Amino acid sequence: MELNDIQLAQALSKGDIQVYEKVYKTYFKPLHAYACTILKDEIAGEEIVQQIFLKLWERKEKIDIQTSLKAYLYKAVYFDSLNLIKHEKIKSNYQNHTQYVMKNTQAESPVAKVQHSNLEDRLRKALNELPEQCRTVFQLSRFEELKYREIAAKLSISEKTVETHMGKALKLLRLKLVDFLVIIIGIMFHLKNLLS
Repeated sequence: MELNDIQLAQALSKGDIQVYEKVYKTYFKPLHAYACTILKDEIAGEEIVQQIFLKLWERKEKIDIQTSLKAYLYKAVYFDSLNLIKHEKIKSNYQNHTQYVMKNTQAESPVAKVQHSNLEDRLRKALNELPEQCRTVFQLSRFEELKYREIAAKLSISEKTVETHMGKALKLLRLKLVDFLVIIIGIMFHLKNLLS
């Protein structure tokens, strides 16, 4: 007897290993091909699909499939692939920025090096003074470039709470780093030119 999507999802949520294996065998190859078209990388595509099937099994009791199982799996591959691309872009930007800073630091005057070092120390201290969730929201927004909606989903809080935390963080950082405002603007300008 052929199971429909609702029955498949129900069987999966109950931990039916035979249904899980059937779903895996049915969808692995097409999902892998789909991931490869997005990522242009077979190994990364395979890892994405493996992770999705692992999550499907580990979270079987919690997964709520509103659409068809096929649509659910393709959507998961799509979003996980985009997240990987975004993560790789952030990593690449960070490496480029680090190389840029290293290259320019070597030519910096001793005064500029001391200012840069002082700025890093003050920034680190200012971030550490933020309440934990406030700091987490700030770092997810500024360092991982997540949107407020994504942060809210990741931390299970409302977008309004994310906005409040960001407002607090920015206000405190402005107060703590007011002496370094000119340097920060210069660094941000160079970083913007580097990343554009």
